[in-house]
Amino acid sequence: MQCFSFIKTLMIIFNLIIFLCGVALLAVGIWVSVDGSSFLKIFGSSSTIMQFVNVGYFLIAAGAVLFVLGFLGCYGAQYESKCALMMFFVILLLIFIAEVAAGVVVLVYSKKSEELLKPVIVSTIKKDYGSQKDITQLWNSTMENLKCCGFNNYTDFEDSPYFKEQHAFPPYCCLDKNNTAMGNCTQEKAQEMHVQGCMKQIVHSIEANSVIVGGVAAGIGALELAAMIVSMYVYCNLE
Repeated sequence: MQCFSFIKTLMIIFNLIIFLCGVALLAVGIWVSVDGSSFLKIFGSSSTIMQFVNVGYFLIAAGAVLFVLGFLGCYGAQYESKCALMMFFVILLLIFIAEVAAGVVVLVYSKKSEELLKPVIVSTIKKDYGSQKDITQLWNSTMENLKCCGFNNYTDFEDSPYFKEQHAFPPYCCLDKNNTAMGNCTQEKAQEMHVQGCMKQIVHSIEANSVIVGGVAAGIGALELAAMIVSMYVYCNLE
């Protein structure tokens, strides 16, 4: 009985933390999505902050999931509700299965990912870069942080609104020896500099940090399994 009470208390505390995190993510996500201008005034308008503003809806979705999970787990343990505990277990199980499935897909199709993404992303660059603010900011921050140019290389920006207006490629396609972007990036300069595309840089970054990524994924999976086991333990020991 003492073991049951201890585990029940731990589950309440753990899910209360998850609930509060969900509330915080929801609040920030809604604030960023609805009033991004005031957010930028407070935190500045750097490329990193702009990337954060662009994921406001993702924060809302993640916050909503954590909010529901935290509420169900905390309510189910506190008031010994089998319905709430079962819903908590089912939602967590679905998330865990989705994560495993996503991992399998990534492993199976990792070599084909570039072929699948290339036509979609290149088409978006040619259509929207220089005309759509969000797309332009996202690509600018990506190229600046990864020191890359386009999806494949500078040719992705040919016929884009930016190229038609500026008659040049983005400055990130012309990097000097210090990896500093050069102004007036003409076709001759871009050919000479030969800056790699962002796809190769992203793949290289993932491979370089594969141990960290795998460790984080394994840790999240272990926490989810532990939460499911604890919720079923509490469920089965309720009178």
